[in-house]
Amino acid sequence: MNKTFSKGEIIFREGDNGESFFEVIKGLVGVYTGYGTDTEQKLTEIGAGHIVGELALIDAFPRSATVVALEDTELTEVTIDQMRAYFEGSPDKIKFILGELGERLQRLTDDYTDACVTIRELYPVNEERKPGIADKIKKFVNAYNLLDKSKQPSAEFLREAKRAGDKDASGKNVEKYGKGTIIFREGEPGKCMYDIHFGTIGIYTGYGTPQEKCLTTLYAGKFFGEMALLSGETRTATAVALEEGTMLESIYMDDFEDIFKKNPAEIEAIIKHVSFRIRRLTYEYVNACKMIYDAADAELKNSVSDELKKKAQDYKENYFG
Repeated sequence: MNKTFSKGEIIFREGDNGESFFEVIKGLVGVYTGYGTDTEQKLTEIGAGHIVGELALIDAFPRSATVVALEDTELTEVTIDQMRAYFEGSPDKIKFILGELGERLQRLTDDYTDACVTIRELYPVNEERKPGIADKIKKFVNAYNLLDKSKQPSAEFLREAKRAGDKDASGKNVEKYGKGTIIFREGEPGKCMYDIHFGTIGIYTGYGTPQEKCLTTLYAGKFFGEMALLSGETRTATAVALEEGTMLESIYMDDFEDIFKKNPAEIEAIIKHVSFRIRRLTYEYVNACKMIYDAADAELKNSVSDELKKKAQDYKENYFG
């Protein structure tokens, strides 16, 4: 459904239930936290050809920001229940929506990784802090203040959202792999994503080196490898088959429309999966920002403990597929 908004008109408010997303047809919208209050801050501007409110794709959830028309604007509103019809009418929108989600996931991943690195650099052993660390601390303290914990998903919500993205699906590009087969390597370009039909996949960094680390283990009904496909970035980890006869469906960007025609539920599950990863990553990012916030607060109070220093030095990213 197309809607028009005059300059200054509110499209949705922070705290509203998010039961739809919007495609900007023409015009420009601003995304704010604390809109109309003393703490108002503009997060970004979104123009024609992009979407806003896309995390409603996973489930109804309170909006984390207020969106306002910055000029006369036309939007297409799509509710969760209308998503399948929206794609049926414009199959090319599948790649568009997934591309938007992929870009958001990549940006959030970069911010989260930077926050984790900053935490580990707070209290270097027998070294002085690196130049520029003060600016990073300020950046993530401000981010924590913006990302009010009351807007973050509960553990129960994350669990239910994760279940919504799990599935049993059958597709066409299915291959069988032997135990120990490397599906893709860290640093390689990512041309497809995978759906596990049978077996187990291990996700590693530093695979085959003394620094090898297993980040997570994934089982049937899970997707992996989607971030490189959707963002155009290289693989951030190595995927290895851990079970003989592991069966994987490879899904390429050009496959989305055809898959939707044959099995719409699979595309919906992919979208929910990516949306869940964004929700979960936001949760972890807030926790990382809070760690920096707590450290900065302790320093102001001259109460930095050895326990806090050790926690910062040992801080690790959480991977979730």
